[in-house]
Amino acid sequence: MTISTADLRNKFKDYFKSHGHHAVASSSLVPADDPTLLFTNAGMNQFKDTLLGADKRSYSRAVSSQRCVRAGGKHNDLENVGYTARHHTFFEMLGNFSFGDYFKKEAIEFAWNFLTKEVGLPAEKLLVTVYSEDDEAFDIWENHIGVPKEKIIRISTSDNFWSMGDTGPCGPCSEIFYDHGAHIWGGPPGTPEEDGDRFIEIWNLVFMQYNKQADGSMEPLPAPSIDTGMGLERISAILQNVHSNYEIDLFQNLIKSAASIVGTDDLENKSLRVIADHIRSCSFLICDGVMPSNEGRGYVLRRIIRRAVRHGYKLGADDIFFYKLVASLATEMGEAYPELVDQKPVVEKVLRVEEEQFSKTLARGMAMLNETLETLEGDTIPGDVVFKLYDTYGFPIDLTNDVAREHELKIDEEGFESAMQQQRARAQQASNFGTDYNNRLVVEQETAFTGYTDVDGSATVVELIANNEFVATLEDGQEGVVVLNSTPFYAESGGQSGDKGILSVAGGEFVVSDTQKMGKAFAHRGVAKGTVKKGDTATASIDVANREAIKKNHSATHLLHAALREILGEHVTQKGSLVEAPRLRFDFSHFEAVTSEQIVQIERRVNEQIRENHVLSTELMELEDAKASGAMALFGEKYDEKVRVVKMGPFSVELCGGTHVTRTGDIGLLKITSEAGIASGVRRLEAVTGEEALNVMQSQQATLASLSAMLKTDSANVLDRVATLQNHTKELEKALTAAKQKLASQQGADMLSNTVEINGVKVLVANLEGVEAKSLRSMMDDIKNRIGEGIVVLGVANNSKVNLIVGVTKNLTSQVKAGELVNFIASQVGGKGGGRPDMAQAGGDKPENLNQALDSVNAWLQDKL
Repeated sequence: MTISTADLRNKFKDYFKSHGHHAVASSSLVPADDPTLLFTNAGMNQFKDTLLGADKRSYSRAVSSQRCVRAGGKHNDLENVGYTARHHTFFEMLGNFSFGDYFKKEAIEFAWNFLTKEVGLPAEKLLVTVYSEDDEAFDIWENHIGVPKEKIIRISTSDNFWSMGDTGPCGPCSEIFYDHGAHIWGGPPGTPEEDGDRFIEIWNLVFMQYNKQADGSMEPLPAPSIDTGMGLERISAILQNVHSNYEIDLFQNLIKSAASIVGTDDLENKSLRVIADHIRSCSFLICDGVMPSNEGRGYVLRRIIRRAVRHGYKLGADDIFFYKLVASLATEMGEAYPELVDQKPVVEKVLRVEEEQFSKTLARGMAMLNETLETLEGDTIPGDVVFKLYDTYGFPIDLTNDVAREHELKIDEEGFESAMQQQRARAQQASNFGTDYNNRLVVEQETAFTGYTDVDGSATVVELIANNEFVATLEDGQEGVVVLNSTPFYAESGGQSGDKGILSVAGGEFVVSDTQKMGKAFAHRGVAKGTVKKGDTATASIDVANREAIKKNHSATHLLHAALREILGEHVTQKGSLVEAPRLRFDFSHFEAVTSEQIVQIERRVNEQIRENHVLSTELMELEDAKASGAMALFGEKYDEKVRVVKMGPFSVELCGGTHVTRTGDIGLLKITSEAGIASGVRRLEAVTGEEALNVMQSQQATLASLSAMLKTDSANVLDRVATLQNHTKELEKALTAAKQKLASQQGADMLSNTVEINGVKVLVANLEGVEAKSLRSMMDDIKNRIGEGIVVLGVANNSKVNLIVGVTKNLTSQVKAGELVNFIASQVGGKGGGRPDMAQAGGDKPENLNQALDSVNAWLQDKL
């Protein structure tokens, strides 16, 4: 059966939907609330809390096609991408899941029927593995499905026993393999030849049935679950009768597009595979809010971009090219992932800017390499230098090799690999994969939120927590967490900070300083004043003034988002937010500073909507229906299947679970207080509303009044007065500079009488007084011109610093190099320097040693001349 990759994705989902599975959209590549993962790397990531029992969903069966990235941290396929048939940085994982519903028999049936009946794979081409001790799975495969015993392979290693971590949910696996045929080398799993390409794993079924304890013992889970994963690219290759994933329709179209863009006819070149793979991971990472940077996820993105660019240059690309592939990718995958189409301009701009910057980085790397070659001893460029070029400058090792060969040198490849291994080890240690899931408190109680309409209410204390343990009582002065069965307190999410307030009980009260989520429970964090007991009846009262200020800022954030898209363009999407009582912060995608004129326009547009006094309406809708209606989804927010849609007239429609004002007029006023860039392609606005906005404007007015008084003018003419003073200052500075240069030139002329000869060479060494460091260069040039041929050494001490300059006329640089001489002097005054053979500069922090250092110059030169 031949089927397109897009159709296969849909067929998989439709099959499981017809068997009662709820279709769940792919989650972001940036895992929500999961510090153990750098990127989403498996279909089960978004269901982790559900499988742990901490997240209750309205369905017990699910199906998804999850986009995944493995290019950093523990799961890193980057080095193999493009050179093997099945390694990718980005891939899609098809999966079906059961949360305490069906188990092994049904999971095996679903998988076998889909492969053999729905997509028509020959049963004789399939074989399966089971965990060596899982007799139940073996029996199902043999006696229920009818797989011959010799095609059911028992595996005793961890390859067939999956764990979420060192502790927590775990269970045996059963894998389904496809036999590509005897003409391809390789053996079945469990044999010495298993690493060959003949037998390829296509589906892994995880039977999550145990809870692993810290001592290694395993207890049965009360509700065993199913987690499966099948690589879309792998199954597509099989169904399209090709051996390599890069030969499937999706990749072939991207490869042909890349070849056209870079100008090559060699469609078999593996560099095209690298580019086709990398445009997928880069584009989706940027869609999910990751921007190139020098740390964390942004660093991984930057490495992938630069790797793709390097391969393009290897193919002969003579201009930036990578961003041009985004359009082709949107054509291939835009139907399944509309965000690719929506954010195409953003992705293209980020990639273009990054590639342009990399061109500059290459130049800086070459400068460093040339400096190394000047001082190199021996015939080998050290491995640490090669690694620094690669790691710091993104400098390809093969380009370093080319330069080395031109100079009849070689590179220390072993040293480079050692440095790479150390970096990988550091990255893996920093990835925090040792989470003890049994030590993570799970609150079974779901808290009902009443805060949309109420600011206080009666509730029952259902759990108390202190020092990460459940307790029965919180004593006076003890810090802890109170969980109620219902609460008007908003728990921090979607950028809105948690509520503060008081929980009153019979034995005292609990002062709430923050409210956070623990699964479906709301955790009121604070300090007990008196005694709080589990089972107490509590009166929960929020800090109303604090909540009102937060509501103003949250509603203003929605208006601000809409105004930004209207004025700057629809490429603007939210990349993060913080809504507190005093202020709001809003991060968004944009590729240049917002001008002062645009700030005025944005403020004016938001305040127009405030004055329109729109009624805020809210409606509970199905997630897909809400998106179809045009509601904006916010970056980083994890949505339930039922979502709350907040409308502010025709101007703003967003998905939001936060609290808001009743009418936009309640906001009063919005004032933007700052605008700045926080990452490549990401800007940040900060603003205040209501009384805080009035305070800011009054403070600015008071500052303007003070300036007017100081400048002896009125507020309307302050700018003109400042401009006049600036022009006058520039004229004075220009005159002062000219006078200093004239004085320095005269001082240089006066010093010529101190010139001495050393072995026939004119040498002038001088300690200057009252000369600025920036004048040394011009003085040096003037003196060298006056003496004709020779060596000039000038030093000056200003406050606690020393500045040195050495000039050597070109006919003498074979005997004396300026850099060596300036470093000889600088080492005596607590510094170092460098430069060209004919001119070098240095600094130091020991001015008290300057005279002695200069006195030592003539003796040093005696040995050189």
